[in-house]
Amino acid sequence: MRTTDTQRRKLPAHGYAGLAIIVAAEVLLFAGNGIVGRWFTPLVWTGYLLFIDALVFRRKGRSLLATNRIEFLIVCVVSILCWWLFEFYNSPRFWLSDLELWWHYHNLEPNPYLRRVGYDWAFATIFPALFETAELFAAMLDSRRRASPRRQDAVSKRQPPKSLLYFLIALGAASALVPLFVVNVWLVPLVWLGLALLFDPLNALRGWPSVTADLFRGHYVRLRALALAGVACGALWEFWNYWAVSRWTYTVPYQLFGWKVFEMPVLGYLGYPPFAVECWAMYVCLRSLLGSRPVGASTSDADIVIDLQ
Repeated sequence: MRTTDTQRRKLPAHGYAGLAIIVAAEVLLFAGNGIVGRWFTPLVWTGYLLFIDALVFRRKGRSLLATNRIEFLIVCVVSILCWWLFEFYNSPRFWLSDLELWWHYHNLEPNPYLRRVGYDWAFATIFPALFETAELFAAMLDSRRRASPRRQDAVSKRQPPKSLLYFLIALGAASALVPLFVVNVWLVPLVWLGLALLFDPLNALRGWPSVTADLFRGHYVRLRALALAGVACGALWEFWNYWAVSRWTYTVPYQLFGWKVFEMPVLGYLGYPPFAVECWAMYVCLRSLLGSRPVGASTSDADIVIDLQ
């Protein structure tokens, strides 16, 4: 039934609009258009969001832009807030110097007000891109799981022990705080692991969706989907960034013979799967602060965003 519905469901118009934006941005970039070159990252990722959302809708019959626009706006705001936190990690003493530890921006918009718009627009696309991509992967993985026999036993109802959750929360808090007090380029793994270890167990402790609880129940779809989304979006981030006029480069101490794929050192790509999990855990935690879980909210282990339908 799921496959039949997917085949019958057409790609929404905004999917074609997204493809058009991506193609137009690429053509104008390589044609030497300076405006598109400076604004290429938010432009192309806006197109990607429209396209991937349409694919999710075609697969599932629901998506953020088609049926859950309020949640889409929430994800965008959370994305902006959380990425500014990561910027603080990258420049932990910004009031004393312009030192950037790991990533560095080049050829930005000279007008400071427009530059801030560019920052926030680009940052607003990060979490939605990850989560929409993860939704698509989760839908594909879940359809395979449903097609195969599934155990229905005590394992699927297990809960992680609170002692373990408290330990992980404490470990995550320590890992998240150390890079803020000890400024050292070698501590970058803690930035992509610490907040995940802090927020995901906290979500499990509070009864909200979490990868930690999924693993104890023997559910792996969400983790796999987020990891795959991290790899896919990470590759696109680096690919599109490489050609843009306004772009970023890296200073990362972890090197493998100096090899890079685009601007990212090869070992840096290992950070994208945990980064995706971390972003999702932060979103769920911040989302929970808006109030108790709404009636009809999605708690399926194959869903990424909170579904208000």
